[in-house]
Amino acid sequence: MKILFVHQNFPGQFKHLAPALAQQGHEVVALFMQQRKTAVLPALPGVRVVPYAALRGSTPGIHPWVVDFETKTIRAEACFKAALQLKAKGFEPDVVIAHPGWGESLFLKEVWPRARLGIYCEFYYNQHGADVDFDPEFAQHDVGEPCRLRLKNLNNLLHCEVADAAISPTQWQASTFPEPFRRKISVVHDGIDTAALAPNAQVRMTLAVRTGGTVTLSRNDEVITFVNRNLEPYRGYHTFMRALPELLRQRPRARVLIVGGNDVSYGSRPDPARHGASTWKDVFISEVRPQISDADWSRVHFLGHVPYQQFVPLLQLSTVHVYLTYPFVLSWSLLEAMSVGCAIVASDTQPLHEAITHGESGRLVSFFDPNALVQQVVDLLDQPDERRRLGTQARLFAQTHYDLQTVCLPRQLQWVQDLAGKG
Repeated sequence: MKILFVHQNFPGQFKHLAPALAQQGHEVVALFMQQRKTAVLPALPGVRVVPYAALRGSTPGIHPWVVDFETKTIRAEACFKAALQLKAKGFEPDVVIAHPGWGESLFLKEVWPRARLGIYCEFYYNQHGADVDFDPEFAQHDVGEPCRLRLKNLNNLLHCEVADAAISPTQWQASTFPEPFRRKISVVHDGIDTAALAPNAQVRMTLAVRTGGTVTLSRNDEVITFVNRNLEPYRGYHTFMRALPELLRQRPRARVLIVGGNDVSYGSRPDPARHGASTWKDVFISEVRPQISDADWSRVHFLGHVPYQQFVPLLQLSTVHVYLTYPFVLSWSLLEAMSVGCAIVASDTQPLHEAITHGESGRLVSFFDPNALVQQVVDLLDQPDERRRLGTQARLFAQTHYDLQTVCLPRQLQWVQDLAGKG
């Protein structure tokens, strides 16, 4: 078969599927949105990557409710023209597999009407029951917000209309999409390499400290980990920070390792005039720092973005790992923490219920209750046998349900066969 992948930041969720299809002997091409001239194109065995760029920027002063759709249309136009160039060179895909979240794949059926289109269904925006109305502290008070949100789903709806099939990583994420399209969605996770993400009793990590010098941590140390792509309310950063003063007071030996950047992946940025800082990281440092002594603060390490070769040892080092999220997309990092056997305290929110059963593979706590979070973390820090039990069960669950090689990748490959009508 000839297979085309489309992802604005390829390979993204297709980093295992695309080379696996190439290894099977299929011709695999990927359209890649090159946002910077200096961007390094990914190199995957057997996959030919074709870069392209947007032809224009968004219109200044356009109606705020349609800014999102105009941006997606601009990207879709650029992808459409790149596809026309591929077609002119004789490339006719049997299957197109796209992440439609940024709009690029909107017009590919106009180029190849006979190609089967499969899309990655990550999230459908709903006014109630998911992220939008979840956290009253950061609720949108603009009366036009429901209107903007309805238009934000135009891209999803247009893709649902033309897609032949879809894939979604969790049952809950699939459930956010409307019927009847939901019946086209197969639930298959992207997959976790549980062989590489395994416990390591000998792990060591050396960190710089604010007062100068370094500290080397091992599994004999008390380490609390918290990981996000960016530190922001959507992933519970505010709740974790509000738990920090009491957590540090109760655990005078604990080191707290916080991974995440200063940008925003989801939701809105803080308003400096209202919140006192331009990043959520600094907003909540300013809120809790007066409650924390200098000695305790020296045990808190903000690591920013860390390379993956350092990220895995960090999880292996963790005594207790904390993961909090709005009802939203499930992070890879949570499943990676499960795979390495972390004892996990997580928010009692969807889609966590698919991954963690309270008291069996981790502990669940109210997203909004810093005191309950402290209690659960401290309780686990005092119970090494319970931590081992929860970590063992978490790893077993990850291996059984999310292992890349034995579970997820075979199902993804079968999904592609079914999409092509050859299953």
